[in-house]
Parts: sequence; C-alpha cells; structure tokens
Amino acid sequence: RGFRGWSGGARSEFSISADAATPAYLPGPVNAGTWHIVLGPYTVAPQGLDYAVTITLRFGEPGRTPKPVYPPQRAKGRGRAWYRGDSHLHTVHSDGKRTPAELVAAARAAELDFITTTDHNTVSSHAAFEGLWDEDLLILTGEEITTRNGHVVAMGTDPGVFVDWRYRARDNAFGKYARKIRQAGGLVIPAHPHGDCVGCNWKFGFNEADAVEVWNGTFTPDDEVTIAEWDNTLVAAVRSGRRWLPGVGHSDAHREPQVVGLPQTVVLADELSRTAIQEGIRAGRVWIAESARVRLAFEVVAGRGQHAGIGGRLRVAPDEPVTVRLEVSGVGPDCSVCFVTDQGRLYTTALPPEGSGTVVWRTTASYAAYVRAEVRHARADGGASGLPGAMVAMTNPVFLGDERLD
Repeated sequence: RGFRGWSGGARSEFSISADAATPAYLPGPVNAGTWHIVLGPYTVAPQGLDYAVTITLRFGEPGRTPKPVYPPQRAKGRGRAWYRGDSHLHTVHSDGKRTPAELVAAARAAELDFITTTDHNTVSSHAAFEGLWDEDLLILTGEEITTRNGHVVAMGTDPGVFVDWRYRARDNAFGKYARKIRQAGGLVIPAHPHGDCVGCNWKFGFNEADAVEVWNGTFTPDDEVTIAEWDNTLVAAVRSGRRWLPGVGHSDAHREPQVVGLPQTVVLADELSRTAIQEGIRAGRVWIAESARVRLAFEVVAGRGQHAGIGGRLRVAPDEPVTVRLEVSGVGPDCSVCFVTDQGRLYTTALPPEGSGTVVWRTTASYAAYVRAEVRHARADGGASGLPGAMVAMTNPVFLGDERLD
C-alpha cells in the first residue's frame, strides 16, 4: 500500500504529481506524511558508497489523477488453437528502451497473439497501453519481481497489483509472495535461472513455480544448463508421481536489436484470453520456437488408435509399442531433430536441407517414461565442444504408461 514506483538503476531522477509521473512511477496525490525512498545498489565496494538524495517540492494548482485504463483480458482469437506469445518484456517503464507502442509494433511484426508486460518491480506500464490493443492481440499485465537472489515473472496478474521484491532466499519468504501472485490471478515463472547477470541466478527452488523459463532470449550456454536442470525435474516427477513443471520460453527483450518473440511460447488454449492461456501453460500444452516461421506437430500414438499430444499422457502397457511422430517446417537448413526421454537423448536425425520433414521413432513405456522433442541448428564449432547446436524449437513432454502425475 502506498507504492509509487521503482526504476532501479535505469534513472537518476524522477518526478510524481497528482496528474502525471515519470515512466516507472504512478501518478497520484503528493500528500503530507512520511515518504520512503528505496535505494537498491546491486553491489557495494569494500570502501562503501557515497550517495545523495535531493528532493524538490513544487507547489501548484491541485491536479486530477487520471483513472487508469487497462487492457481487456480477452481478444477475438480463433477458438481452440495454438497461440504464440512472449511473456517477459520490458519498456521504458523500467530499464527497457521501447515505448509501449514500439513494443506492440514489434509483437505484431513477430506475429504474436499475446504479450505480457513485465517491467522490473513496478506496475506503471499496466495503464500505458491504452489504445494499443486490438482484437487480434491480447496484452496481459504482470511484473518481473527482481530480487537479489533471482527474478520471477508474475505472468498475467491483475492490473495495478504490485508484488514486493525486498527479500532473499534465506528469509524463507518466497512462498508468501508466490501466493500473492496467484491471488492476483498470475502465474509464478522463475526467469533465466542460470542467467549470468548480477542477482539473476534463481535460488528460491521450484516448489512454488507454475512453470519455468527454460529459454531466455538468444540461445546461450546458460539456457543449455537450465534445460538440463529442468529435464531432471521431469525425471523426479516420474519417480515421485508428483506434479511436473512445464517449460516456457521468452525473449526478455529490452531494446533493439533484441528481438521480441525470440523465443516465443506456443500454447494450446481454448480461446485467446488470460485464463485460457494460463490454463494451457499450467497443463504443459506448450512448445517453444525461435520465430513464427517455425511450425511443428508432435504426438505419440499407440496401436489401437490412442494418442497423446504435448503435455498429455498416453496410457499404455509397459511393453506396448508406441510411435513418436514430429512434423516440423520452417526451420531452415542444417538442422536436426532429437527425441529426449528420462534416459537422455535416445534418437537424433538430420532434417532434409529444406528444413521441413516428418521424423518417426518407436519405443515403449518401459523404455521411455516420457518423450519430448528438440530441433536444433548445426553446431557452430563443428562439434569440437561436444555441445549440441543452438535450439530452434522444443516441446514439453508426452508421458507414457499408467502412472499418475498430480
């Protein structure tokens, strides 16, 4: 209560008044009382840090605080369909350089169906998209809660709801704030868990997460580490029978030349609305692509016609043969497909030079408790490092067998 904004290291000055405020801050009355200035330096040298805060009050005629206008929570959509979105994005309302209008233009250029505005530790952008939405683009509101022990995307929270960031992993307080995100109608999505920026490593664990950002921006080695860690959580879910954690991908775009929609999360949802998109993510009906050019279909089929798609379960006897099928197009030359299971990468094959084709693999539930697909570029170093190539697209798993997962 009383929160009026946060801009981290993006600004050295700001102003607020009843009728206007610097981006990242909220307009409203400047009343008598006790005000607090929050300073949050990432690092402090051993000799300490000199700083000064100058506060200037200018008196004038009373202003009128405008009533915020927030984006609608439903767009026209195409009924039950696969919708493409990017839910980790920044504007001038934190440390981004794009205005809301420029962000929307970039989202349309990327052929996205939905976006989420997630500026750092502020909600001022929620009311900054007035006049920018249309029936073909869903704009969700959220926040990147930026603690010093990791960042979390609060995806699709109610407009105007601020969630605090002032706690560490050792404080054992994250569960409280994760509940606040859910109470505001949002999803809890740890961002770039192995990012190399100061304070970006995720140290709160995944027990409170609804999904995890396994691919952040241009594909780099820290994404490779995150995917390996996430895959281990799938194995643990199979072993324990507990809930499994879906993986998503976001661009985290701040400015040019960072590309909005690289990568993008593709969600199977009943409609283009906040609740339907969130339900699709919770259920794991998600795959991730580097651009809208990439298209795929992934399913596992049993002999009597049973089938399951991304995020589903195919209930078959342990030794009943099943067929894994991936259809992919738009990925360009020199790409390969890999099927990953709880035993690791079990099948890899090259795609035709034109970058499209169908890959089929046969297995059983006793051999593979789940299977997911990865499409990758050729290795930039020709294979010298032993690492796989950069990701083009990847799916969430299809689980095999009769075991139940919460």
